[in-house]
Amino acid sequence: MFQLTDVGMARDGRRILSLPQLAVPTDQLCVVLGHNGSGKSTLVGLLAGQQTPDAGRITLHGRGLNRLGARELARAVAFLPQRLPPSVGLTVREIVRLGRFPWRGTFGRWTAGDARIIDEAMERTGVTRFADTLADSLSGGERQRAWISMLLAQQSPVAILDEPTSALDVHHQYQVMDLLAALNRDHGLGVVVILHDINLALRYASHVIALRQGEVAFQGPADLLLEERALSALYRSSIRLIDHPAPPRGTRTCKVAVVCA
Repeated sequence: MFQLTDVGMARDGRRILSLPQLAVPTDQLCVVLGHNGSGKSTLVGLLAGQQTPDAGRITLHGRGLNRLGARELARAVAFLPQRLPPSVGLTVREIVRLGRFPWRGTFGRWTAGDARIIDEAMERTGVTRFADTLADSLSGGERQRAWISMLLAQQSPVAILDEPTSALDVHHQYQVMDLLAALNRDHGLGVVVILHDINLALRYASHVIALRQGEVAFQGPADLLLEERALSALYRSSIRLIDHPAPPRGTRTCKVAVVCA
């Protein structure tokens, strides 16, 4: 579990985050919600060690995040930013191979074990058939799967993803979230993910953290958010929950959130 205590962030005199106490589970599929500018990306950047707070303390399993070296942190937490790194000229296998650098280093010796881990990561994400294909020639959803495969090859117990569905069409959004949910459920990967779509969150999240103007507006099991008053207050809009017309098999919730004008 991540534990944040008295964490504050400000830029140009504007408060970005003010978090007296926040616990972020690392064994669930935890969705971070909030409007634009609410501090979501700043929060996950702090959890991933991409930034350091202006004030306060962040621990992972009781150990200060600032005490972890870069390679040690990468072995504990895998991070995928909203803007994917350049992949020009890289095949899918070469992208997935990047996930092994925290364990091997730039000049480390590659082993049969590394090759096996890379193959297993591609198999789990369904991109094995694209192994020797240039990543830039793939669809957005296929390319996103390749990068998630890289996270798996990193073998970190926690994966943090900043809006992995934002540039995808609806079909691929659900494909990516199906994959992340399966990795959490079947392989024990802890997932912390930023989403904008409330219905994606209601369908897949087991835990939700909602931010508003840099503060926590809601935190807890996702089931507790299945209440119209709570959703309406969170989004400052009139939201109604209706029964799903065709509930997907195995779905945790059969409700759909609808914004009323």
